[in-house]
Amino acid sequence: MTTNRTLSIHQPEDILGYIPHMLGYWPEDSLVAITMQGKLIGATLRVDLPALSPSDGLACFAEQILSYLVADEAANGVILAVYTADGWNDGAVVQRTAPLLNALRASLDRAGLIVRDAWLVGAEYWRGAYCEDAGCCPVPGFPVERIKESRLSTELVYRGSAVGPSPAKGVEGLCLARPGAHEPRVLEAEDMFGERVLPQWRSEACFDAVLAVWRHVVDRHRQGDPLNPADDAGLMGFLRTTLKIPAWRDAVVVMAAAGIGAAKSGASGFGFFTDDVADGELFDPSEVGVDPFETIDQVAAGGDEPRDVYTYGDVLLGMHPELPCWKDLDALQQVLAGLSVDNELGEVAASALTLQGWIFWCKGMGTFAHACLTRAEEAHPGYRLAELLMGILGQGAICGWARRPGSAWKGPRNAPV
Repeated sequence: MTTNRTLSIHQPEDILGYIPHMLGYWPEDSLVAITMQGKLIGATLRVDLPALSPSDGLACFAEQILSYLVADEAANGVILAVYTADGWNDGAVVQRTAPLLNALRASLDRAGLIVRDAWLVGAEYWRGAYCEDAGCCPVPGFPVERIKESRLSTELVYRGSAVGPSPAKGVEGLCLARPGAHEPRVLEAEDMFGERVLPQWRSEACFDAVLAVWRHVVDRHRQGDPLNPADDAGLMGFLRTTLKIPAWRDAVVVMAAAGIGAAKSGASGFGFFTDDVADGELFDPSEVGVDPFETIDQVAAGGDEPRDVYTYGDVLLGMHPELPCWKDLDALQQVLAGLSVDNELGEVAASALTLQGWIFWCKGMGTFAHACLTRAEEAHPGYRLAELLMGILGQGAICGWARRPGSAWKGPRNAPV
């Protein structure tokens, strides 16, 4: 669920044109609910459509949707869009979706969330869900080109927003992996660092060095300087190596969301560190072009900074901190996409895909998260974190940050704010 976007909307095509840009793709077999705060858009929620027949379970589904939307405490209305491919040629789409919309309306009305309007959208046509005037809403409906060419959709494209492929079609085209991660020099560096640093994973000094490098890479990406295999082969090889250690993997996402202090204290709380580590020369960030004096001191000091103490579980479930660092999480997602290649198998690919899936889930983009986690399980069957997150998604759980309007992801970097 994403939230808090002020836009100038003049007609239904504008709001329907906004939805794909907010989600990043054109929904399929989906319900999209958008809360309204007076005349302002509040939170946007997308979920898979339930079975429309029989209708016995629709009341429970409607109550679940209500439980999500009431997180926007300022909302006093809702608009709905049902994306379905069935029943357009003969106009039966209205009758098919009526039980769902009636159940939603009954639940939302009781909570004071008045359904302001609802629309049905298919692959080729769209129409108002409550319009019975054939002159106003002819069968099968209006062409979807009116949505794609609406004033607001055109403005969003002009500002740099783009609509990607549906994750229901798989992960292809979602930029979850990019060429370059299998350059020979990258793989050689991965092997070399693996022999050196993997035995040192319980060393606090090595942990600090790992976080220092990841902190540097995330900051660098935020400044518009992404990794390049031609120049950063050693760095990329090292990052791929660190994804093989669950303790380091989890610390990286906790650092991005909640800061170095949370990552360091959480690792200490789990008892990761021990003085009994394998012999060998510890990794020095300068070996991959990272200034250790800028970064390691910052990581080491993070364990002593006064702060609220969060467990890794608190962060991974989006319970704490109150507001995550979305810019760091966005940057981390892009870095992870550059560390594996399409259809790669093995632990590195599974780790990179799983962490991207977690970030998508945090953003309220469950369908993208499911696509990532499915691909992670294909890359490395039995990958534990992917299985755990898939179970959370299967229960319909929404990340704590996505449930709260004040902490929810505000949309792509290039979208209007």
